[in-house]
Amino acid sequence: MSKITVWFIRCGIIYFVLAMVVGIFMTVTGPTYPFKPVHTHFNLLGWMSMMIYGVGYHILPRFSGNPLWSDKMSYVHIWLANIGLIGMACGWVILSKGGSYGILHGFSMVEGISILLFALNMFLTIKAVPTPVKPKPAQ
Repeated sequence: MSKITVWFIRCGIIYFVLAMVVGIFMTVTGPTYPFKPVHTHFNLLGWMSMMIYGVGYHILPRFSGNPLWSDKMSYVHIWLANIGLIGMACGWVILSKGGSYGILHGFSMVEGISILLFALNMFLTIKAVPTPVKPKPAQ
């Protein structure tokens, strides 16, 4: 597996464990704000999306028969995805302490950009390759 695949899968597992810890904390304290959205985002954007990214980076180039379009873009993607998610989690906590939506919105945009980078990289990786025309048999 490529380094980017391994790192996305590692991140996914780490977020899965973090989501579980936040979930257990909520069973003790109750599903109080801001922990419910943090728990949800760690499960969906952390665990599920990171695993999908890792599997996507591993499988889609192989299925398409093309190399990954941009390794550099995949590394920018993992950094932005993690910065965006951690920033969003902090944004929920700051919002619960009377802060503004600015931090949450800013890091949500970072997360959105990371998703667009993944989509672009995958679309360009799996682009249709014209099938070669078989020559007609000699008569």
